[in-house]
Amino acid sequence: MIDRDKQKFPQIKLDFEKAETKYVNLAVLSHSQAEFIIDFARMLPGQEKPEAQDRMIMTPLHAKLLLLALKENIDKFENRFGEIQVPQEAKKGMSFKA
Repeated sequence: MIDRDKQKFPQIKLDFEKAETKYVNLAVLSHSQAEFIIDFARMLPGQEKPEAQDRMIMTPLHAKLLLLALKENIDKFENRFGEIQVPQEAKKGMSFKA
């Protein structure tokens, strides 16, 4: 676990009038030696192709930190609300390209 008490995190200001909120239910991951790329998309019933929403590019270090932060938050969520069940068909929809 990351010791949050020993690290200083910037306070992020979120301007709700300027911030865009998008629903995504699909992420396509790829990487090179220097960066990780995550394309976020939305797939809706009846759509032939997912609609890309945003692309995030980050260093391998920041990708790993994101992984750790997600793991920590999922653990907290599951401790409070119970395990998140992942259907088999959802596992097939995960996409990763090298």
